[in-house]
Amino acid sequence: MPQYARPSVDTIRDNWFDQADGIVNLYTRIDESIFDDADYIKTQATPSADVFVTKLTTVEDPISSINHTIRYRYGKDVAGGDSIDLTIQLRQGYVNEGAPGTLIATIATLTNIADGWNAGTYTLTAGEADAITNYADLFIRFVGNRP
Repeated sequence: MPQYARPSVDTIRDNWFDQADGIVNLYTRIDESIFDDADYIKTQATPSADVFVTKLTTVEDPISSINHTIRYRYGKDVAGGDSIDLTIQLRQGYVNEGAPGTLIATIATLTNIADGWNAGTYTLTAGEADAITNYADLFIRFVGNRP
């Protein structure tokens, strides 16, 4: 039976905002079961290793090393403009940037993000899936940067 871990809390918010420049409960802008491009999170216009981390909801250990898939959408909301890079990671046991826990997978390293919305997926390798020891302690970490 499929399970879906969704963002559940803002863990770290370093110069990230919602679509209306708000800073509270950003995870609610990216936790939908069907994507909604009307709400989203974003970095400042010229990010410098700006970090946003969200804890994921708990799912049960599937006792399988296959089909652990992460789906995401990304883009630039300002046409043209500065080149922006984005790194997305799955981590276990994240506390803060000084204690970032275990890197399970780098989901994406995106350079010079295009205008508009783009969809991405990443399926964990068996080794990455097997590295997860606590499905109640998973986090997604986003790093926005202007190269």
